[in-house]
Amino acid sequence: MAHTAQIKIPATYMRGGTSKGVFFRLEDLPETAQVPGPARDALLLRVIGSPDPYAKQIDGMGGATSSTSKAVILSKSIKPEHDVDYLFGQVSIDAPFVDWSGNCGNLSAAVGPFAISNGLVDAARIPHNGVAVVRIWQANIGKTIIAHVPITDGQVQETGDFELDGVTFPAAEVQLAFMDPAAEEEGTGGAMFPTGNRVDDLEVPGVGTLKATLINAGIPTIFVNASDIGYTGTELQDAINGDPQALSRLETIRAHGAVRMGLIASVEDAAKRQHTPKVAFVAKPSDYLSSSGKRVSANDTDLLVRAMSMGKLHHAMMGTAAVAIGTAAAIPGTLVNLAAGGGERTAVRFGHPSGTLRVGAEAVEVGGEWKVKKAIMSRSARVLMEGWVRVPGD
Repeated sequence: MAHTAQIKIPATYMRGGTSKGVFFRLEDLPETAQVPGPARDALLLRVIGSPDPYAKQIDGMGGATSSTSKAVILSKSIKPEHDVDYLFGQVSIDAPFVDWSGNCGNLSAAVGPFAISNGLVDAARIPHNGVAVVRIWQANIGKTIIAHVPITDGQVQETGDFELDGVTFPAAEVQLAFMDPAAEEEGTGGAMFPTGNRVDDLEVPGVGTLKATLINAGIPTIFVNASDIGYTGTELQDAINGDPQALSRLETIRAHGAVRMGLIASVEDAAKRQHTPKVAFVAKPSDYLSSSGKRVSANDTDLLVRAMSMGKLHHAMMGTAAVAIGTAAAIPGTLVNLAAGGGERTAVRFGHPSGTLRVGAEAVEVGGEWKVKKAIMSRSARVLMEGWVRVPGD
């Protein structure tokens, strides 16, 4: 019996923020996977180790969480005034499905370093020592990200003393600016608030009518009050992820919010769009112990936020959801803004299961509509392994 040999594909395994993923240069992929379609999806599923009915991804590079079941494809940009085109795939763990509907804000921090190290940025734009400014075109959502990457002796600096809650070890700081982050999602008319309201009454069968802020910024996000769904905002992963009824309830909220935002036609379509929108719940500051045992004081935060990713409570905070938080906090009257104390603000520090995170946003009202010029936050990134990833040749 003939057996198909494995093929090897150049790849880099990287941490970006509180996520990990497998990074590829577009030109290194097999020819059939260099274009969108079933061949590309099948390749990435096999690389990551999905679908896996055991939900462990043992036979692949995935880590069996939404934060570690990710793939990135990069190429020199065809967009004027940009250096690199960045495409992100959220790989389902238990289904044969790659979701291309949104960005990963955490892995965005690794895009600039990878692009520089792999010859995707013009060498003339990279200082021998200092900070390289990498202009990234985020192809999933059609937005620009500006990454400020530290350079030492002509090489990307990865080590440093920048600490990020949710990441065990310090590293070099990478500052990200998400330009004009209000997403131009199909079906929403490109509006930051698809319904035109900063707060809506969202009817969710079996749950009730909830106050909700539905926003397209960074990533489509549904914000609800923690107290309205029986939480305090201090919950850690086990409190949610170990409760099947809670997970079902939050997924129902997500599905009905997605319909209200115009992202899907019916709640049944939510299963085909797992990555977006996100659902998050907010609360006023309170003392709690983070997942590492670190005490977070109410005085350390402006508000508390817990967010769901791919059907589970995230261990920290998705970078794109942080953009949504910062944007909503900057606009008076949203649930996020009210939880933070209301009024005008240009930055917030919020508490999440692993600690705290600061994000800034500049919001202005123009002709009755809110616009956000950019949202800024700092992450870190590091190469974990590089070489080739192997997959069966079929």
